[in-house]
This record gives sequence, C-alpha cells and structure tokens, in this order.
Amino acid sequence: MLKIADHQFSSRLFTGTGKFSTSALMLEAITCSGSELVTMAMKRLDLKTGSDDILAPLLSSGVKLLPNTSGARNAKEAVFAAELAREILDTNWIKLEIHPDPKYLMPDPIETLEAAKILCDKGFVVLPYVHADPVLCRRLEEVGCAGVMPLGSPIGSNQGLVTETFLKMIIEQARVPVIVDAGIGAPSQATRAMELGADAVLVNTAIASSRDPVAMGRCFAAAVQTGRDAYLAGLGHVLSVASETSPLTGFLND
Repeated sequence: MLKIADHQFSSRLFTGTGKFSTSALMLEAITCSGSELVTMAMKRLDLKTGSDDILAPLLSSGVKLLPNTSGARNAKEAVFAAELAREILDTNWIKLEIHPDPKYLMPDPIETLEAAKILCDKGFVVLPYVHADPVLCRRLEEVGCAGVMPLGSPIGSNQGLVTETFLKMIIEQARVPVIVDAGIGAPSQATRAMELGADAVLVNTAIASSRDPVAMGRCFAAAVQTGRDAYLAGLGHVLSVASETSPLTGFLND
C-alpha cells in the first residue's frame, strides 16, 4: 500500500482527466485503470452553474480528487486556486502547478517553492509538480510537502523518462513519496519509472489520446504493477563487461 499523508492507495497509478473525447469515456478508462487518485484542473470546472460534465461523474465514481492549480502563473494565483478548491470541493489536497510559460509549460521553481510554503502552513496536503531537480525536491520536502512530482519530460509530450538520471537522485534521497509526472507516453516507460523505485506515476495524455483509452488504462495498470514487483524483487547489477551465465566448467575435465 502507498501512503500519502493520511490516505492509503492500493494502486500506484494516478491519472488525469484532460483530453478525453467524452466524460463517459474518461470515467470508463479511469475505472479500468484501477486508479484511485485523479487530478483535475480547477480552471476546467464550471464554478458559476456547477453544470460541467467532469466533476459529477468523478464524485460518483468514488475516486479521490486531487484538484490542481494548472493555469496559475505565480504563487499568488496558485494559492488562490488552492483555497478555491478547498472551499468548493471540501478537500485540502492540492497538486501545485505553476507554469507561466505557455509554450513549454515548464514549472516555475521559485514560485512553486514560495506557494508550497504558504499552502503547507495553511494545512494543505501539497503535491508539487516540478522539474526533476534533486535540490528543489529536497527543499519542497523540508517545507512540508507530502510528496513531490518531478517530470519525466515536457508535459503531454510522450517522450518518456528523459530526466532519468535526476529521477534516480530524487528517489534515492527522498523521505516522502515520489510520483513521476508528465511525459510518460507508453506503459513500458511507466514500468521503468517504477523499476527505478518511484512510489507512483501519474499518466494522462498517453491514456486519453490513445485509440482505445479503456484498453490503454488496463495496460498502464499492469505496467505499473510489473515495475513495482520488479523493484521489490531487485534488479540485477548493470556491468560494463560480459559475465558468464554458466561459470561451472568442471565438466571439461571429465
């Protein structure tokens, strides 16, 4: 079981809600993936009429909601979005996203750290989306974040674990859960993240934009479990030279 703050999860696959063609398809894919934590952007909710087709299906499904501050350009806007989420959704969980650059959607490390301090002091369970920066992840942990969410590659890019070297460092030193977020484009990449020792992965685009999101959700569920099992079983050491797989040669003297 994975524990974050006061909540336990049996699935280590977290999912997003964007880019699905219909809300019904989104819900079916999430259900088949086994995901128990689902993130959604506050900016996508219809706060005036409450008639959007995202929130109601998710609430009825029983998954835990992780509202996010996507669209915030600085700490002030992110804190405002988090407080709005707490008031409307009655949850103190927040995925902290601040990316002022609309082209590359890179998270702003300075504004993220500032917002994380404020939100942790206000009692939020903060999961910040950040660069794969070991120093920044340590600082976020020190201010009270419940976990960190370093990117594998640019969000929505499906490029996989471009930052693998730095993800290893973050995982090695972390004392809070590490959830690899953004860029995972194939189940095999999710497996790799789990083999490295990540506590969970968050996947959206790869499932939502596939030809069959429901089937892809199942594939990711299996991939994440396989990667976790392999990590627990212990991967063999990588060597720079060959090593005989059948070293016993005594039979040559018989």
